[in-house]
Amino acid sequence: MTKERDFKKSSLWIGRNNVSNTYNNHLSNSRLGGGAPIYLAAVLEYLTAEILELAGNAARDNKKSRIVPRHITLAVKNDEELNKLLGGVTIAGGGVLPNIHAVLLPKKTAVKGKSQSQDY
Repeated sequence: MTKERDFKKSSLWIGRNNVSNTYNNHLSNSRLGGGAPIYLAAVLEYLTAEILELAGNAARDNKKSRIVPRHITLAVKNDEELNKLLGGVTIAGGGVLPNIHAVLLPKKTAVKGKSQSQDY
């Protein structure tokens, strides 16, 4: 029962049994140690808190009080480490990062002293 006591002392929001049951339902042929669900729950809780904090900052930057999928996408794509972790993930309703290719931007005006006529 030491693992159960360790979980109670850890004060995690994500339950040990939820993580253990989900893991066993999807990967039924593998074995799982007693402390693994606690560690996995801690990692999931940390990632969730990190994403929600960055998404909250993105919502505040856009003067919104609610986090929508767009804010989560902006948070993940603007953070280097989360983008590396979740690079292949598509968030429904998230859209894409605003980006204009340099070729599509208007060209700078030429200096007035030079002639713009072509010599043949």
